[in-house]
This record gives sequence, C-alpha cells and structure tokens, in this order.
Amino acid sequence: MNSVSIVLPAKNEAEAIGPVIQSICRLLPQAEVIVIDDGSDDDTAEIAQTAGARVVSHRYSKGNGAAIKSGARAATGDVIVFMDADGQHRPEDIPLLLEKIEEGFDLVVGARGAGSQASVGRGLANRFYNRLASFMTGHKVDDLTSGFRAVRRTMFLEFLYLLPNGFSYPTTSTMAFFRAGHSVAYVPISVLSRAEGSKSHISLWKDGLRFLLIIFKIGTLYSPLKLFFPISVGLGGGGVSYYAYTYLTEGRFTNMSALLFTTAILVFLMGLVSEQITALMYKDKG
Repeated sequence: MNSVSIVLPAKNEAEAIGPVIQSICRLLPQAEVIVIDDGSDDDTAEIAQTAGARVVSHRYSKGNGAAIKSGARAATGDVIVFMDADGQHRPEDIPLLLEKIEEGFDLVVGARGAGSQASVGRGLANRFYNRLASFMTGHKVDDLTSGFRAVRRTMFLEFLYLLPNGFSYPTTSTMAFFRAGHSVAYVPISVLSRAEGSKSHISLWKDGLRFLLIIFKIGTLYSPLKLFFPISVGLGGGGVSYYAYTYLTEGRFTNMSALLFTTAILVFLMGLVSEQITALMYKDKG
C-alpha cells in the first residue's frame, strides 16, 4: 500500500480550508496533509495548522504552479494528491483516484463533467483545450485543466522544471506524462460550489490564452512534427495554389510562390530537428 501526501495550494482561503482539511483527516487519517500558503494576507496558515495540516508558507504570492512545486518537494508520500483548498473538490473522491494508482497508473486525473464547469464559456474553452491536447498527444484527454489529481511522487518530480508558476501546471504535467510514456487515467468527479467567501484567482481570458500557449509549448516538446507539419503542408499548399493561379493568368512563377515553398520547407525542417531534440530530452537514462 502506497503512503499518501495530500497537497493543497491555498491563497486567502481562511473561510474554506478548515472544513476541507478536517474532512480529509477523517477520511484518510494516515495521510500527510500539506498546505502551501501562497502569500495569504488572512488567517489561512493558522487555520490550516490548527485543523491538522503541515503548513509551508511562501513569503509572497508566487503562483499556483509554484505552490504545487513547493508541495511536491515537501511531500514524503509515495503518491501525491493535489486538490483545491476552496471546497470545490470532494475529499470523498480521493479514494477513487488512489484506486487507479493501485491498479498501476502513474497519473490519475479527476475529470469534471459538463455540468461541473464554473461557466458556459469556461466549459467551451476546456472542451477546445481537451480536443487540441488529444490531437497533440494522440491520446484522449478528458480534462486537461483539472487540478484534482493523484500522481506518483518520484515521477512528478522529474517534470518540475517544466511546470510554470501560474495556473497551467495541470496542462503541462498531463502532456509531459503522456510524452514520457507514463500511464494516465481519468476518473469522473463532481465539483461542488466554491465555499462562501472564497473566490477564483483565474481570469478566463488572460489565463485562457496562457493555457493555449502552454498547449502549443508542450506540444512542441511532445511531438513537434504534429505542430510543424500541418503548418508546412498549409504553406506548401498555398504555394502550389498561388503558382497555379499565376501560371494560368499570367503564365509565370512569382516570388510569392517561391517564398511560400521555401518557408514550407524550412518549417518542415525545423519540426524535424525539433523532433530529434525532443527524443534526446526524453531519452531513458536508466
């Protein structure tokens, strides 16, 4: 049986964090509960400690991803469960994630249903991210941005250098695990309403764009040709189409056609080189 550490990044969650920790301790009395106080200016740290958690405090707010990294370094369990401190994630769902870990999976993500999204816009955005990530990785991604997940600690530590300090750590870690060939599973979960007094620190538009950029960033680390090849084909197709048009109308080959052809070749070669570099990055050192 694996030992378990439960990590809760928290910023100004004094209203919600006490009951969350108490519920976790009742359900999993043997688990290590760690709260990363990310520069809160309320009583989050004191309440968490009183409720039974070990508290690691940041002197100032470094971001959700930075809190996750601090929690991963502080954890001592074989398996780390990451969950929100605002009461949205149900502690009762933790055993569902741990069951999949015991079955042999390396990363288990709590996948939210359509009715669990905070808003229609965020739900549509998450579906788009899931489909794009599925294309990039070649694996079905049910919930790319869910922060409720269980993972084998030693494997997670391998990817800390990839994780951003903001809210994009779930995106990065999921795609990195797929790229490294680790086993990833999804467990359906329900998300509760945020506790009274707690508020989201995510901006739909600002962080939505950041999530999109992270997908492309990790996509190039995962399988660059899947990103570069369609662009190359599009440019090459544009060159052929423009050449056909100018040949039929003017009887000549234009500089624009030459530019499109050259760019298509360069983009393809960039993707090919990136693919080889990526293979070397993930080379098995064992």
